Amino acid sequence: MITCAEAVERLWAYLDDTLAPADRAALEKHLGICRVCCGEAEFAQELRSFLARSAGEELPEDVRTRLIASLDELDAT
Repeated sequence: MITCAEAVERLWAYLDDTLAPADRAALEKHLGICRVCCGEAEFAQELRSFLARSAGEELPEDVRTRLIASLDELDAT
C-alpha cells in the first residue's frame, strides 16, 4: 500500500492519465480507503475543471503573482 505522500505525489499524473497501470492501481486502492487523499483528488478534479472553464479569462495581477510564487515554491522542493 502506498503512503499519503506517495498518493499526493502521483495525483496529477493520475488525473492526466499518465501513470503506469501498476501505479494507477496502487493509487486507486489508496484512494478507496483514505478519505483525506480522496478529498485531495476531488479538489484537484474540481480545480482542473474550474481552470479549464476559466482558461480564456485573464488572471488579476495579484492572483497571477501568488500563483507564480506558489509554483516556484513547489519547484524548489
